[in-house]
Amino acid sequence: MLQIEDLHTYYGDSHTLRGVALRIPERTAVGLLGRNGMGKTTLIRSLMGYVRVARGRVRWRGQDTTNATPEHMARLGIGYVPEGRGIFPNLSVRENLIMTARAGADGRRDWSLERVLETFPRLTERLNHGGQQLSGGEQQMLSIGRALLTNPDLLILDEATEGLAPLVVDEIWRVIGEIRATGISTLIVDRSYRTVLAQTDRAAVLEKGLTVMEGTSKDLTDQPEELSRRLGV
Repeated sequence: MLQIEDLHTYYGDSHTLRGVALRIPERTAVGLLGRNGMGKTTLIRSLMGYVRVARGRVRWRGQDTTNATPEHMARLGIGYVPEGRGIFPNLSVRENLIMTARAGADGRRDWSLERVLETFPRLTERLNHGGQQLSGGEQQMLSIGRALLTNPDLLILDEATEGLAPLVVDEIWRVIGEIRATGISTLIVDRSYRTVLAQTDRAAVLEKGLTVMEGTSKDLTDQPEELSRRLGV
């Protein structure tokens, strides 16, 4: 579905991505691991078109989408839950949700407002609250629900559980599991690498802008010493 080949990205003079390769097959959950500052968010922002790629290729279903705009990538079927959530604080929960609602790239409407509210009952109680009135966990639920209402083929979650209470973290992972079961491919970045490996089919580790480990999540789990060395844990 998504193929990233020899990706190089710069922030000014800083060579942040140095030849990253990654693939996400259909109906597959992929974990993206690495210590802070290793290039995970830059990789996501590069493939989504927020950061310009200097060299390499991004391909979506065989089509070259290198340096396509974020709105084009969204229309192709990629839902993005950014680090920091990115909700609109001056809009109500309902407005935040319905503003993105549309059919998927193939016309599917599997995810409706009603289904999102069934998945996140807490949002039902807060439909008329402003985004700024929500707790961190509720904001994260809203951000995920908003992405699901685009009916994506691939959902990218960047640090979806960061800074949340343990009970809310459990709820987020439960929902991620449900999303995975529907057949939507997922790309998951999270600091809890053990949970990521338990919740994904494949995984990759970035180190200094390079892909240094990639394979099935089980294969990586079976290399605890190497994984610990790469992740600094």
